[in-house]
Amino acid sequence: MKIKTLTLVVILFLQNSLYAQNNSIDKQQEKPKLVIGIVVDQMRADYVYRYWNKYGNNGFKKLVNQGFIFKNNHYNYIPTYTAPGHASIFTGTSPMNHGIIANEWFDKQTAETIYCVSDPGVSPVGTTSKAGAMSPHRLKSTTITDENRLSSQFRGKTIGIALKDRSAILPAGHTANAAYWFHGENEGKWITSSYYMQKLPKWVTKFNNSRKVDEYLKVWDTYYDIESYTESGPDINNFEKGFKGKETASFPYDLKALKAKNGGYDILKSVAYGGDLTTDFAIAAIDGEKLGQGENTDFLTISYSNTDYIGHNFGVNSKELQDAYIRLDLNIATLIDHLDKQVGKGKYTLFLTSDHGAAEVPSYLESVKIPAYNFNTGAMRNALKTYLEEKYGIANLISNVSNNQIFFNHSALRNAKINAKDLERDVAEFVLATDMVDKVYVRSQMLNGYYNSGIASMLQNGYDHNRSGDVLYILEPGTIPTVVKKGTTHGSGHTYDTHVPLIFYGHGVKHGSTSEYTSIVDIAPTVSNLLNIPNPNGVSGQPLFQLLD
Repeated sequence: MKIKTLTLVVILFLQNSLYAQNNSIDKQQEKPKLVIGIVVDQMRADYVYRYWNKYGNNGFKKLVNQGFIFKNNHYNYIPTYTAPGHASIFTGTSPMNHGIIANEWFDKQTAETIYCVSDPGVSPVGTTSKAGAMSPHRLKSTTITDENRLSSQFRGKTIGIALKDRSAILPAGHTANAAYWFHGENEGKWITSSYYMQKLPKWVTKFNNSRKVDEYLKVWDTYYDIESYTESGPDINNFEKGFKGKETASFPYDLKALKAKNGGYDILKSVAYGGDLTTDFAIAAIDGEKLGQGENTDFLTISYSNTDYIGHNFGVNSKELQDAYIRLDLNIATLIDHLDKQVGKGKYTLFLTSDHGAAEVPSYLESVKIPAYNFNTGAMRNALKTYLEEKYGIANLISNVSNNQIFFNHSALRNAKINAKDLERDVAEFVLATDMVDKVYVRSQMLNGYYNSGIASMLQNGYDHNRSGDVLYILEPGTIPTVVKKGTTHGSGHTYDTHVPLIFYGHGVKHGSTSEYTSIVDIAPTVSNLLNIPNPNGVSGQPLFQLLD
C-alpha cells in the first residue's frame, strides 16, 4: 500500500513538473503580436529624469515604472551621428560591420560626397522630388526587422516611419514592406520610393489628402506656463539660432508666418509639432496596415526626428527643447493608448532609445566659466594643405576632410612615389599639434591594431576600411566641429554624445532597472531572443537577459 501511494505521489509530481515545464516553454515561445522600436533623435539619457516632474503618468513615466530601464547605455563607436545610430540599433553591430559610417561621407571611388541612403536606381513615390530617391542599399548587414521577415516567410510586416528619410529607411532594413518619410518644402506629404512600391497605399494617400499637416502650421507656444520651465535656461539668450524672419529665438513662434523663409512645410521638422505629425502618421500606419492583427509578429519602427532639429537649433539647455519633450511625452502616451486598444495590453513589446546624445552649446559653457570650444575644420584643412605642399612640393595630397577624418589622394601619392605611412606620420603630427585636437590615429592602426577599450576601440568599431579615412582625429571634451557660436551638434565619443536612454516595455519584459554598462548593439540580439529568431548576420552585441520576464 505504501509502495502504491509513493508511486502515485511520484507520478503526480512528474506530471506537475512536466506541465510546469511545458507552460514555461510555451511562455518562452509565445511572441508579441507587434514590436515597436522608437528612436528619439538626439535624446540624451538625462532627459528621462531632467523633465520628470513635467511628464504625465502615461508616457515616459509609464515606460519606466512598468518597464525595464538601462541607465548606463552607451554607443561603443565613433562617430555618433543619426544614420550610423539608427543602423547600429537595428543591426546589433557597429559601422565596422554594417558600413553606415556617417550621414554622408567622401566616396573614395568617385571622389564625391555621397548620402547614406541616396539611390539613383530608384524613383520617388508620392512626389516628383529627388527627396524620394532613397533606399537602404548601402547598408551591409541585416537588421532585426529583416530577420523577423525572413523567419516568418515574409508574413510578418515591417513599416518604418520618420520625418528624416534615413531614420525611416535604415531601421526598416532591406526587406521592409515600406519606409515612409516626410517631404516638406511646398508639399508637406509623406513619401517613399520605388524600392518598396510603385504607388502609395490608400491609407497614406488618405492621410496626405486630409491636409492634417496644415493643422500644425499654427503658433508654437509652451504647453505649460513658461515660468514653470525651471529645468531649462532663460528663453532669451545668446546661444540659440532661431528661425529666419524672427528677431529673437524666443516663444511664441508663428509657424504660418515663418513658413516661407524656413523651408515651407519643413519648418515642422524643427518644432514640437513634428512629434504630433509623426505620431498621427504612426497611428494611421497601425490602423491602415492592421499591424499586430495577424498570426505573425509585425514590426513598426518610429523615429522622432524633430527633437534633433530642435536640439541643433536651440541647444541642450533651451526652453524649446524642454517643451518638445513635454509634448513628446504626450505623444508617447497617445501611442501607448492606441496600441492598448488596437493590439491589446500585453500583446506588444516596445523599446525606446536614441541614435546619439548632444553637447552643450560651447558659448553657453564658456559663459559659466567651463572650458568649451568651437573647432574650425576649414582653417585646419587649409593649414594642413599648405604645410604638405611646402613639405612635398605637391598641392593635392589631401582629397577631403570630413567627419573628423582626413582622406588622402592616393593617386597623387602613387604618382609622386610617396609612401602612405610617411604621409600618415606627417599629417598625424601636424593635426595633433593643432589647438583643440586631443588624439590622432591613422589607417594602419585601425587595420592592424586591436583595441578593446577606450577611444581607439570606439574609432575602430566605427571604421570601415573601404569607406573611412586615412587619419582620424579626436577633439577635446566640450569642443564641437563648427565655427557657429549658436546651437550645438554631436558626433564625438565623449559621454554626452554616447550616453542614451534604453527602455523596454510590454510583452516579455519584467519591471526593473540596472546601472550596469550596456551597449547600443545589445538591443537587436535582445529582441531576437525575445522573438526566438536568428540575430542579424553582423551582430556583435549580446542579449540583455536582465529584462526578460
